Order: sequence, then structure tokens, then C-alpha cells
Amino acid sequence: MTTITLQGTPIHTIGELPEPGAPAPDFLLTKTDLSDVTLLDYRGKRVILNIFPSIDTGVCATSVRRFNSEIDRLENAVCLCASLDLPFAHARFCGAEGLEKVIPVSELRNREFGDRYGVRIIDGPLAGLLARAVVVIDEKGLVIYRQQVPEIKEEPDYEAALRILRPGA
Repeated sequence: MTTITLQGTPIHTIGELPEPGAPAPDFLLTKTDLSDVTLLDYRGKRVILNIFPSIDTGVCATSVRRFNSEIDRLENAVCLCASLDLPFAHARFCGAEGLEKVIPVSELRNREFGDRYGVRIIDGPLAGLLARAVVVIDEKGLVIYRQQVPEIKEEPDYEAALRILRPGA
């Protein structure tokens, strides 16, 4: 269990993010076209998991916009933006914003992602949603970076996550 805060009030997640160097847990998530994807679908690519509570909040939306603006500058990388939102909400937001470079994904059909990555919030007003976190996975499926954002209303450290994927990192 990890303690984070929501406007300064402690809340908890179901576990902890996977350790750097560990194999990233597989998952089944649903894209906006209602097709399912797993981590194995991206084997051979570097994967950024931008994890957040809801696309319909300001900070979550900002993180999706930021990774969308950065992902095509990274070689052999994809960014999956994961939340419990329905694929339709992801499609609506990304369509309205013209965001086509990130891959929005939902826990629509399988709720193991939040548990396997230790990011499901287990108490407080956001219980059941995913906490804000970033996990970077290398081409072999190993975790190479992780950040559990300590205050749910704060943005992740984009530069730290992106730095590890830039040439010469």
C-alpha cells in the first residue's frame, strides 16, 4: 500500500508500482475503437504508461496533452494513457483536442491493471479509480522508470520520464 494525498488528505493505493528492473506486469486494456491491447502487443517498443484518475479532470487532461506533444520526438516509443474512463470518454476528449499520437486505454473489460500496477485507490472519495503515476517500460518489457505522484492534483515529472527515453540517456 502506498500513501498519497488528495488536496493534502491522505488516501491509499492497493500496492506499489513495480520496481525498476522488474518485468512489467502484463495487462488487458481497451482502446477507443473497443479493441483490446496487452503489454505484449508492444514488445520491442518502449512504452510510457501515463496513468490517471479521469480524463475529465484538468491535470489528467494536461498530462495527456503533454505526452501527446512529446511522444513523436522519442524513437521507438508509444504512450498509453490509462484510466477507468470509458473508451468513449477518451475518444471524445482526444477527438476534441486533436490528440492522435497517444493511445488512450480503459480498464473497461478487465480491472486487473490497477491492481497489478499498484495504483488502484482503495479509500477516500476517489476509491476505485487509478492514482496518478507514470511507468516507463523498455523494449524487453522491463520497468526502467516509475513515479507515483504523491499529490493526486499535481502533474507528473514529465522531464524525468522523458529523459530516460531520449538518445544518450
